[in-house]
Amino acid sequence: AAMYLSPCNLSSEPSENPVALPESIHHAVCDEEEGIQGIEEGRREEEEMEEIGKVGKRKRKEEKGKKEKKRHKGKAGGILTNKLFSELAISELTAKAVREMNYTHLTQIQARSIPHLMLGSDVLGSARTGSGKTLAFLIPAVELLHKARFAPRNGTGVVAVCPTRELAMQTHNVAKELMKYHSQTLGYVIGGTNMRSEATQLVEGVNLLVATPGRLLDHLRSTSGFNYKGLQCLIIDEADHILEQNFEEDMKQIFKRLPRDRQTVLFSATQTKRVEDFANLTFGKNEERQRKLVYVGVDDSEFKPTVEGLQQGYCVIPSEERFLVLYAFLRKMQLKQKVKVMVFFSSCSSVKFHAELLNFLGIECYDIHGQLKQQKRTTTFFRFSKEEKGILLCTNVAARGLDIPDVDYIVQFDPPDDPKDYIHKSRSYCPR
Repeated sequence: AAMYLSPCNLSSEPSENPVALPESIHHAVCDEEEGIQGIEEGRREEEEMEEIGKVGKRKRKEEKGKKEKKRHKGKAGGILTNKLFSELAISELTAKAVREMNYTHLTQIQARSIPHLMLGSDVLGSARTGSGKTLAFLIPAVELLHKARFAPRNGTGVVAVCPTRELAMQTHNVAKELMKYHSQTLGYVIGGTNMRSEATQLVEGVNLLVATPGRLLDHLRSTSGFNYKGLQCLIIDEADHILEQNFEEDMKQIFKRLPRDRQTVLFSATQTKRVEDFANLTFGKNEERQRKLVYVGVDDSEFKPTVEGLQQGYCVIPSEERFLVLYAFLRKMQLKQKVKVMVFFSSCSSVKFHAELLNFLGIECYDIHGQLKQQKRTTTFFRFSKEEKGILLCTNVAARGLDIPDVDYIVQFDPPDDPKDYIHKSRSYCPR
């Protein structure tokens, strides 16, 4: 369920051993009696919301069952097509890995882009979050390395550039599953990690490299022995987000250093004038190459902005009561089994503040924001992804592009800066 806050229940039983709040957060907690009175007034709304939640969960389960039946019968549903992965002309090593990942049918973007990528064409793809684009570019990349019989001594044959560290890690993990039975090597270079150990790995030979723009440029400039002269394919994922993060200059420097005789793949959720200009820069000024460029998109009429069956709602709350309602809602969710909640805030400071306050009040929660060290962010991301229940507080920027499975509730504590950020959350995190 994707929603804004709605009043929930909070126990009015006094604590036998009251604890004084730290001065740094004392001002954020309302007077106990006033808070309890406000929550008591919201009991009826909370009960109604809980009932809606139960109905919504039943509907999602029914919808999931219907989709599973469609999938196994080979019928297209939503973003899926009738085309099977077993019909692709790929190696048995890749096919076996795909089967073990429990994929049977291609999504629309996969069905439209993989054939062109397998032929070595440059591709400009328009793909929204949750469309299956990661496999769309990784399967051809893995097959390219396999057919060319790349080995560590051949250096790097494919580079996939991602805008954020977490998305790079996520892409790396998908590639790891896909390359399970292949002999080619895989690695990643991202900001916030030990550059010296990354350099050692690059010198030894990484055939498929996943990277963030800044760290990739650092290694291209300074890592002696990094063999990328035989690069066959450059993949740029979420180009619009790369531009939003002001990596355009870094990407220009990367283009200058990489071999020009290569296949180039660019995916973007939006096609703005800035993205078009970036695409022209990416694919070069060669007229013949521009003429052969393949554009692949998904018809928006066939691709619903939000997930079918998703329960959405909002609640207008006085500023002084917002934290009380959030606390009450999260406390209620904490008592349930196998419920995952993500709460989005507009700034790193807000995430840090609310994480400290909620944990102090007994609401255990994870937090992800830009001021955390990379290792901590990565550890938190994977721990929450693997948990069957839990609460994650994060910023809009830190969570962009991530695919965290089986999230039951999305709470937008601060309104999103852009409607597409809200749509991204509902597509990426809520049950499909």
